[in-house]
Amino acid sequence: ILQNRNGHTRLVASDSSAAYNVYYTLSGPGVTEDPVGVFSVVKETGMLKVHRAVDREVTPQFIFQARVFDRYTNQETDLPLPITVNVEDVNDNAPTFTGQLQFTVLEQSKTGTVVGKVNAIDKDEPGTDHTKIRYSLLSGTNLFYINPETGVISTKTDTLDREVNDKHFVTVDIRDMNGALNGLSNTATATIVVGDINDNPPTFKKTSYNVSVMENQEKGLILRIPIEDKDLINTPNWNSEFIITKGNENGNFRMERDPKTNEGLIYLTKPLDYEKTKNLKLDVMARNQAELSGTNAKWVSIPVDVTVGDVDEGPEFTAPIVRFTVQENTPNDTLIGTYTAVDPETKSSAGIKYYKVSDPASWINVDESTGQLKIANTIDRESHFVVDGVYNVTMKAVDASRKTGTGTVIIQVEDMNDHVPDILSKDLVLCEKDGGEMGSVLVVAEDKDQAPFSAPFSFKLGEKHDDNWAVKPLNSTAVMLAQTKELPTGLYTVPLMVVDLQGFGSTQTVTVRICRCRNGACLAQQNSTSLGVWGILAMLLGLALLLLLCESPLGYSFIHIIYVALTGWCQILVCSLWTNNNMHSPLSTSYFTLSATMSLLSRIMFTWSTFSLQKLAYLGTEEEGRYADDIIHAYGFEGVGSSAGSVGCCSDQVNQEDLDFLNTLGPKFKVLAEVCTNK
Repeated sequence: ILQNRNGHTRLVASDSSAAYNVYYTLSGPGVTEDPVGVFSVVKETGMLKVHRAVDREVTPQFIFQARVFDRYTNQETDLPLPITVNVEDVNDNAPTFTGQLQFTVLEQSKTGTVVGKVNAIDKDEPGTDHTKIRYSLLSGTNLFYINPETGVISTKTDTLDREVNDKHFVTVDIRDMNGALNGLSNTATATIVVGDINDNPPTFKKTSYNVSVMENQEKGLILRIPIEDKDLINTPNWNSEFIITKGNENGNFRMERDPKTNEGLIYLTKPLDYEKTKNLKLDVMARNQAELSGTNAKWVSIPVDVTVGDVDEGPEFTAPIVRFTVQENTPNDTLIGTYTAVDPETKSSAGIKYYKVSDPASWINVDESTGQLKIANTIDRESHFVVDGVYNVTMKAVDASRKTGTGTVIIQVEDMNDHVPDILSKDLVLCEKDGGEMGSVLVVAEDKDQAPFSAPFSFKLGEKHDDNWAVKPLNSTAVMLAQTKELPTGLYTVPLMVVDLQGFGSTQTVTVRICRCRNGACLAQQNSTSLGVWGILAMLLGLALLLLLCESPLGYSFIHIIYVALTGWCQILVCSLWTNNNMHSPLSTSYFTLSATMSLLSRIMFTWSTFSLQKLAYLGTEEEGRYADDIIHAYGFEGVGSSAGSVGCCSDQVNQEDLDFLNTLGPKFKVLAEVCTNK
């Protein structure tokens, strides 16, 4: 059947109708299933009817079944018959556009450059003329061409210019039936955007620029240079760059671009000097971020004239930095050079005064009127004021108007051989070795002078040596002093002659202690503590002065005073007093009189001297290891808060002023406390 037609009739017949009185039925899509009611059959005759138009694009085919029954028994008299109804296409759909209709092509593109493709569809039956579309342009045919079969649009010229017309609108016609006049058609407008290329260099609005700058002016913007560019704004084809191609050899200027206005900005980066340059002529070139394309034009430049204004300035030294070479130890008042300044405007030094701003070691005198530099004090290259052989002095020049200028004097200090090599440590320890093995000790020297007045050093034994030692070279600044024979423990003095590379030196004496060692140190040095005669005398004098305060009106106890004053030593003195059978009564009285105090003092001094002599005799007769006994001993921990402290005779008292523990002493000490307390 043809689509969009109704009323068609067809006959459905069965051979069984010759033998039976039959009737017909239909079932399936278009009859009893969607779309329902499109077809029906006359029961008596089998005539097939179409009741309404059918759209092929919706239902291109129907398949349903016809059945035949005996009118009296309602039994089928024949097999079911499948009926296929094909809907024949009618060209009832015009072609339609699909996809976008906006395209872009660069300006000045070559003829035949593809712009884009127009896409269209037709709902009618494929493979027929009803769906065969043909494309054509109804406008813009002088610039563009469309392929009638594929719909591809191409350029027809190479003269597209974005700056003249950046968009073109062309009307596209699509028609089925292969473009026949009776075909159905549609039209639409396609937009063709012309893309930008950098075919226009930036141009200046003026042919030249002038700007005035004062000398010594601070850094900053001094000039804006506007430009024009016809290319697409805010693209690399439009964004400008500026280059100073001439006149900025000293780097006084730099250029930037204003990102908002695309203007060129000239900045002053270094102050200008009117006395040196009164006028500067710059050449400024403008270009784009992108290279030029599609044009024969070139980047353009313009002159910029910079006029420098004069300012009254302070004096300037002939050079910002001047260098003089001076040998250390040069005599005072020696002239080392002259450092002067001039007025920049007049080029004259008249009326200018000179002063020091910085002279850390006060080595230099400056003549106020002439700028002459003379030695004021002895220059020492080895001074900490000299760094890498250089000493700096800062000077100031002042003109009549009180304007100032500064300069730096660098003094290169030359070395002299004014220091002999010096042995760093002259007290040496040599640990005695078992089995008669000979030992040696390191001797190191240094010289404050620099090469060639220092290392390598030469070492040798002095003239008055005893052949017990030999010198063995180690490096340029050290030797090993070695035994040549077995020596007993004790102290030895060895004369050593040490000279520098120039033969300048002296004989120095080192002391070598040969001893038994523990952990690399002599036992005597490691463990003993000695007290000099003057130390002992000072302690006794202090004791005597304190005892004078012990008369009854003052209310001080004997033990209390001695304990506070002498801490650890008091234990020895008190123990000596109370264990000596010949010492009696002063402690048994309730009050101390002046005569009793002096008597007590004499007894204390006698006891102490006896104890000291016995101690020294004891230490002198025993072997060296005995010194280790005379040290502060550490005893077991006696618990938190214990007031007992150490029990050694020389123990250190850590809490000298905390005497509260005296109030908690046991019964054995109460008697002593009562004897020593004022009543």
